[in-house]
Amino acid sequence: MNLPTRPAPEAFREPAADGYPLGGFSWRHVRTDLARPAVIINAATSVRCRHYSRFADYLFAHGFDVITYDYRGIGESRSGSLRVFKASWSDWGALDFEAILQRVQREFPGQPIDVVGHSFGGCAAGLAASGAVIRRIVTVGAQFAYWRDYQASGRWRMFAKWHVAMPLVTALCGYFPGKRLGWLEDTPAGVVRDWSTPTPRYETRPSGRALAGLPFSRVSAQILAISITDDPFGTVPAIERLLGYFDGSERTHLRIAPEDIGEKQVGHFAFFRSEYQDRLWPIALAWLQDGELTADTLGISPNLRFNTHPRSSGR
Repeated sequence: MNLPTRPAPEAFREPAADGYPLGGFSWRHVRTDLARPAVIINAATSVRCRHYSRFADYLFAHGFDVITYDYRGIGESRSGSLRVFKASWSDWGALDFEAILQRVQREFPGQPIDVVGHSFGGCAAGLAASGAVIRRIVTVGAQFAYWRDYQASGRWRMFAKWHVAMPLVTALCGYFPGKRLGWLEDTPAGVVRDWSTPTPRYETRPSGRALAGLPFSRVSAQILAISITDDPFGTVPAIERLLGYFDGSERTHLRIAPEDIGEKQVGHFAFFRSEYQDRLWPIALAWLQDGELTADTLGISPNLRFNTHPRSSGR
């Protein structure tokens, strides 16, 4: 399917909750429709929001208003050197995503608000104080980069790269020079610290007990977590660990093998490439439209693996 030519998205600047200027793009239909959802796309760690532009075009062509943005220190939201720049995963969620949530409520008043989160972007969806306004969430490979959850076949190689080499280079440079090394975007030191910490970022110990006061439980959105079997970050334990935090939501985990869509490999980053707009994107679209998946909407292998978690009985 070739998407029709669409008007270029509008660039915007939005102050984060602490005043830091964030940059992003808005795909907005001319006519307001209170039934039309507005979708926020949360990027992966140190991936520019422009990576998701074709997917945003796709959602816009199917009737959604769409917002993409960069976290502080990345892409459109970078200003100057990162050597002494302060930012963390918590800042990206509690300050940056929170600001975008509030912007969408102002810009699209009365419309449903949905979120698509890639990798850390799925975690960010649970860190905003206003998370209760979210109607539906689709995550793709979303997890905390906890090394024990990495795919077993490459775990030690990944540990050496992301938990040894990356923090060492960061300590030498004052930030992680990812662009120079071909490892994603340049990344603030605080984010590297959060990524490389030896225990899950928001847990007191690996057993899974969450720190008190985090806003994940405020989210009551219907969640679809998509994972790919050859994603070395997005293993079943990794995806399920994050889903466990969203105990106020009904959560569905859909696990897809590359061969289910006629591919040999997909991995952690390829889902949002336009080559998958006819095979993978309709899955996210169907969830955002209806909050459910059927054999007809999936249109791929009937052997897909589902795991569904009800909303916590304590809510």
